[in-house]
Amino acid sequence: MLPDFELTPPERRIWDAFAEGRRVDLRTGEAEGDDPARGGEWGPERTVRAAVLVALLLGGNAEPSGAVASLRLVGARITGRLDLDGAEIGHVLSLEHCWLEEAVSLFGASTRTIRIRDSWVPGVEAGLARIQGRLDLKRSVMEGGRLALVNAHVAGELNLIGVRISVPEDWAVFAGGLVMEGGVFCRDFTTRGGVRLLGAQLPGGLFMRGARLSSPDGVALAADSVTATTLDLSSGFTAEGTVRLRGARISDNLSFAGAILKGARGGDGPSVLGLQMQATDFDFTVAERPSGAVDLRGAQVSFLHDSERSWPDVVELEGFVYGSIETVEARQRPEAVGRRESVARRVDWVRRTPGYSPQPYEQLASWYRKVGHDDDARRVLLAKQRHRRRTLSPAGRAWGQVLDATVGYGYRPWLAGVWLLAMILLGTLVFEAHDPTPVKQGEGAPFQPLVYTLDLLIPIGGLGQRTNWYWTDSGPQWLAYALIATGWVLTTAVVAGVSRTLNKS
Repeated sequence: MLPDFELTPPERRIWDAFAEGRRVDLRTGEAEGDDPARGGEWGPERTVRAAVLVALLLGGNAEPSGAVASLRLVGARITGRLDLDGAEIGHVLSLEHCWLEEAVSLFGASTRTIRIRDSWVPGVEAGLARIQGRLDLKRSVMEGGRLALVNAHVAGELNLIGVRISVPEDWAVFAGGLVMEGGVFCRDFTTRGGVRLLGAQLPGGLFMRGARLSSPDGVALAADSVTATTLDLSSGFTAEGTVRLRGARISDNLSFAGAILKGARGGDGPSVLGLQMQATDFDFTVAERPSGAVDLRGAQVSFLHDSERSWPDVVELEGFVYGSIETVEARQRPEAVGRRESVARRVDWVRRTPGYSPQPYEQLASWYRKVGHDDDARRVLLAKQRHRRRTLSPAGRAWGQVLDATVGYGYRPWLAGVWLLAMILLGTLVFEAHDPTPVKQGEGAPFQPLVYTLDLLIPIGGLGQRTNWYWTDSGPQWLAYALIATGWVLTTAVVAGVSRTLNKS
């Protein structure tokens, strides 16, 4: 216990109030004068040494009083370092509307609830801490120092509502390996510097509605390998820098509804990196089109929700698997979006993947088949073949053009019928207007323009017409050659197209 002469009047008040858990309020009642941002100007009547607070929390003035001892201080200027590294603290620590000269250090400490509300503090170091209660920093401001919770364990909630942290070009929140039993609440949370949550366990969820994270040259939110029930990055959530969710496991909802994703370096870097991410419900109905790329390679979601403005010019979809997909416009105005238009938009979405990759087309077609839209699935697979054609050699592209024009790569076999009818009509009209010459005078069946045309178009077998007649005029003769070639091309294209479809190539 400190001797009486070592305690200043405000320190004596705190010392005497501790054993009974009484609240000591050193504010003057003037709003401007009580602003913690100006706490460095407060005089000795509001100044308390951090060493006095440490002495109390470590057992000073612990005489039984019939009440629960706790340190509850309001409106104080705290000088020196509040150093509680490795301490075992059995009392609640509550600082409100205070100004702290140096960062709070709780590294490796074992504590109960820590409350530093509406205060100005250079930073909080709580790596490896075990907090058997809440960590409440609501509306506090951290300038020049970060919130460090590396491998910490918090039994209650982490309250960062309204908190502002400024550590430019560094991590504002450094909390890899954090284990939370309660939720993490970050509504209207603002940082200059990134938030690092690598490998964090968040069974109570992470709620960042309206948060604004600024790390324009790097990563705004690093949540790689996070395990959580909910990641709520919605309702005005703004990230200047990449939102990185590599390997994250979200058992319920991952929401970007109404978010603004500006990406790193003014849009030159990616906005979202979600490689190998897993989520049940993925809502990507952002407020505006992301500035940078969205990378979902290898991600798996059960339900995907998006909108017309969800996707940037580059979307990495290789290996992305979803069980259901819904556009918000289709849900709100189903009569305004036609089926063909919807498929065209989806195909455009898939084509934003750099290069040619068949899997995104196959995944989209599989979903259309799953919901009973086989025609739409065929349109998607036709678009896949057209995209693939661009990667082929000149000869391959030429043959692809033939397959596309004649049978739609097997997905539009009726095109062969259209070509066949057009050739039959053309041949019948031309041959009917000319007189052929018989191969053997007086032998064979009479000339029939329709049957003769069919005989030319059928590459195998025959109807007995083309072997009995020939032309002396060059026009009908060249048309006959063209019809024979067309017959072979149509037959080959039909066989190739059907085989390609059956093989899902």
